[in-house]
Amino acid sequence: MIKKLQNITNKLYASGLIIGLILIWQVVCSLELVPGYMLPSPIQVIQAFINEFNVLMGHLMISLSEAFLGLGVGILVAFILAVGMDHYRGLHKSLYPLLIISQTVPVIAIAPLLVLWMGYGMAPKVMVIFLVCFFPITISLLDGFREADRDTIRLMKSMGANAKQIFWHIKLPCALPGFLAGLKVSVSYAVIGAVVAEWLGGTAGLGVYMTRVRKSYAFDKMFAVIFLVSLISLVLMKLVSLLDRKIMPYKRIQNKK
Repeated sequence: MIKKLQNITNKLYASGLIIGLILIWQVVCSLELVPGYMLPSPIQVIQAFINEFNVLMGHLMISLSEAFLGLGVGILVAFILAVGMDHYRGLHKSLYPLLIISQTVPVIAIAPLLVLWMGYGMAPKVMVIFLVCFFPITISLLDGFREADRDTIRLMKSMGANAKQIFWHIKLPCALPGFLAGLKVSVSYAVIGAVVAEWLGGTAGLGVYMTRVRKSYAFDKMFAVIFLVSLISLVLMKLVSLLDRKIMPYKRIQNKK
């Protein structure tokens, strides 16, 4: 009961802070402390969202399809790389530094090259999303595999278990918390990556819509897209949290103790 009250209190604090910031934003705009063409008020943003709702939903479906496709490819590649590096020490020594180096290169810097190589279709956008999504999942899975209890693995081997059985019954369950944590980060990156990739070119998507309204100085519509992307990212992260509870119900029991 005490823990539930603490959770409610924490949510109230967060909600109160958000509402307070929005009220301050509205007051600043109402008193014209910042020119209206530079900073639209929350009311204007809401009106823009309502007026453009159907258009935004159409672009959102395009962005989400790109995001989910890129995320799916990222999960698949991350799983294959993590399993391979866990099983083969030489592969780990050769690939791990490359994975780290890959994160030092800004994706936005190589995105124009991807468009040049792959065209203006969906392929370069999926590649951008893949590049920003696969790393957190790969590292989380790999760390989870490495944290598997060695004594339990030795016991399994002494009982005649093979590598496949050890992986499915020991290593994979141990890596699940890390995988879901990495997935929670990646789902937010996926939507943002889709929008950034669409800035480079295309015919539809939230990034394309943002580019168009920016050129027409319709900043209220730009803010509407920004808040929509934030909302979608939060929803996807919440879905991953629900998946976490579904897959690992024992964590709730441990947290209650």
